Amino acid sequence: MLAYIVRRVLLIVPTVFGIMLLNFAIVQVVPGGPVEQIIAELTKGAVSATERVTGGGSEIKTTGQADGGKYRGAQGLDPAFIAQIEKTFGLDRPAHERFLLMMGRYLTFDFGESYFQSRSVMGLVLDKMPVSASLGLWTTLLIYLVSIPLGIAKAVRDGTRFDVWTSAVIIVGQAVPGFLFAVLLIVLFAGGSYLQWFPLRGLTSPGFDAMTWWDQALDYAWHMVLPSTALLVGGFATLTMLTKNSFLEEINKHYVATARAKGLTERRVLYGHVFRNAMLIVIAGFPGTIIGILFTGAMLIEIIFSLDGLGLLGFEAAIKRDYPVMFGTLYFFTLLGLLTRLVGDLTYVLVDPRIDFGRRDA
Repeated sequence: MLAYIVRRVLLIVPTVFGIMLLNFAIVQVVPGGPVEQIIAELTKGAVSATERVTGGGSEIKTTGQADGGKYRGAQGLDPAFIAQIEKTFGLDRPAHERFLLMMGRYLTFDFGESYFQSRSVMGLVLDKMPVSASLGLWTTLLIYLVSIPLGIAKAVRDGTRFDVWTSAVIIVGQAVPGFLFAVLLIVLFAGGSYLQWFPLRGLTSPGFDAMTWWDQALDYAWHMVLPSTALLVGGFATLTMLTKNSFLEEINKHYVATARAKGLTERRVLYGHVFRNAMLIVIAGFPGTIIGILFTGAMLIEIIFSLDGLGLLGFEAAIKRDYPVMFGTLYFFTLLGLLTRLVGDLTYVLVDPRIDFGRRDA
């Protein structure tokens, strides 16, 4: 088993390097960048493409790129000034040199500073992480509390009316994007057009620090209802069907028929024998589920409910082309995701010691 863990850890190195290289190469050919952002501010939003405006029989042609210029909208700016901006952002070096320098710093978890917020990337991540972690942990807990009992009930009642109508609900949950359901919740319950039972934005109310601990807990839970519900609807469908199918597969095996023949009650058979084997794949996927909700699935939800978390940070970094934030968070969470996959494999062994990845690879 130790040899398997060592091989997986060593495989992380080229995997992270490849992911970073691919994304770095894509960014190099995508229009826009931090220099263009500064130029746009200095030139009051100079246009980035050729536009034709016709009126009164005359035609005016506005071009965002000067003849022979490197950046669109840079007319009238001193080339030396543009070069100074490039040097400030470290973009005066060749692309391959910038990439190698970046990866060298990332080995020591030195992610640099944000171009536009004058703060370290790690500091920004640590400040935003509690919001995303809070939302992700509660949502994951709710998803498992709903999906596992529902999946077991569907497996036991396979083919009944209960199974049919709950499957219809699951299909709707899979079809409707979480962010669209979030908008519907706002319209219905956050003062959009009907009721105003829940707050529209944020995780706390004004004056939160002056509240008692009990009032703070209630206020926090009150703010968490709508965003958690939106993520729950988008995440419970897959886990519910996975639980149902796992239980159905185990229920049809010979050891279940043997246990029933010995006179064991259906409840004892289901939870004493079937549950452990059927829940293997569900429990082992728990670390990956948390990471997925924490750092990917919540981005649009954070934007819609104005939650200042990692999703909103990544969105703003992509819009502004804040490369240190973009690549720093990509490196950190890619590494975290790969380690989580390894933890998921080890969880298989913890749940069922009969599994031996080391012997399988041998």
